[in-house]
Amino acid sequence: QLRGFLSHIQQLRIGYWGLSSIKGQSSLSNGMPSPLSKDATNDDQQPAEASGIGRSWVQSMFSREASSRSHSFSRVRKWTSDAANENGTPRKQDSTAGGKKIQSNIRIIRGHAGAITALHCVTKREVWDLVGDREDAGFFISGSTDCLVKIWDPSLRGSELRATLKGHTRTVRAINSDRGKVVSGSDDQSVLVWDKQTSQLLEELKGHDAQVSCVRMLSGERVLTASHDGTVKMWDVRTDTCVATVGRCSSAVLCMEYDDSTGILAAGGRDAVANIWDIRAGRQMHKFLGHTKWIRSIRMDRDTVITGSDDWTARMWSISRGTCDAVLACHAGPVQCVEYSSSDRGIITGSSDGLLRFWENDDAGGIKCVKNVTIHSSAILSINAGDHWLGIGAADNSMSLFHRPQERLGGFSGTGSKMSGWQLYRTPQKTVAV
Repeated sequence: QLRGFLSHIQQLRIGYWGLSSIKGQSSLSNGMPSPLSKDATNDDQQPAEASGIGRSWVQSMFSREASSRSHSFSRVRKWTSDAANENGTPRKQDSTAGGKKIQSNIRIIRGHAGAITALHCVTKREVWDLVGDREDAGFFISGSTDCLVKIWDPSLRGSELRATLKGHTRTVRAINSDRGKVVSGSDDQSVLVWDKQTSQLLEELKGHDAQVSCVRMLSGERVLTASHDGTVKMWDVRTDTCVATVGRCSSAVLCMEYDDSTGILAAGGRDAVANIWDIRAGRQMHKFLGHTKWIRSIRMDRDTVITGSDDWTARMWSISRGTCDAVLACHAGPVQCVEYSSSDRGIITGSSDGLLRFWENDDAGGIKCVKNVTIHSSAILSINAGDHWLGIGAADNSMSLFHRPQERLGGFSGTGSKMSGWQLYRTPQKTVAV
């Protein structure tokens, strides 16, 4: 009788949490194999225990330090009732394993032979030089484990690929661009600078002693790079030289963000610390502590820093106050990427659980998840947002696109949410996969 009772409890637990078994928590709650298996495309992966895969969903959802619990729980707990799926209807938590349904009839662009590990959305200012003054223009530049960098124009149906840049010998981890150049960083320890018009290789910047994880084009022909060697370097493209090491971390730097207008640099990595520097003053401002696993992604907007971590959470930090303002803990796997949508002042998170979540502030001053989208059958590895286009790169070797029409830019959708205005870019069924 006792065995029967325990078996009944186990079945109830499986049905409620969507988990196959206690030992099976290396598989995500949707019933699919974890993207962080030994065949994962990310060379920076932690052991399963370290990456948080073995944690219970309950612990990930509700365990946080006492100082932030009262401040953040009201914001985090609302996702099940407030979140909407891609069609704008309330989303309920999956009740059975394998219940994730992949969207059909969506715009998926294929062309890489490996996982999409880096994405950059060309801004309207950058697009001017390429295609003229087109309101709906939105180029994307992608990098992959196939060592290639590709430039895409999603408005050209059936012939989206504009250029392929060849030069790296290992996985491309980071991409950025300005009006005339594209810069890419790779696991081959190199930083390559390309001419955007001709696709020709212009410069190779050498100086890092390990994989390059982040790159950023700055004004005045400058490039900022971060590496697994624990350093953040600034380069002068005109002379191909490193002019300064502007930041040092105690471990590998996995993500970086820089505000050229204020000189504030933010970086995170394997030590689970978000470091903030004022590079103009030459001093470190903060060491944000709170994450328990590697920090995979970081974004900054004015006074706010957003981080995504292998501890299954994303966090919002205030630079001026030096505090953690919110904990977003609704993913069932490591948060691989975070993005800030400047037009809505909202947040987008992507995870190894294959889910994309849209967040925005609520009337009570908190933050809530307003939209959940399941597109890819594997981990979300990169997110990049522009004014009208949102690109999602995944470990299934494809990139999906969201589009927001001009009339919805900065406005409310039918659900009363700004972030819900992002819609999957749909095309006729015969052109779903290109």
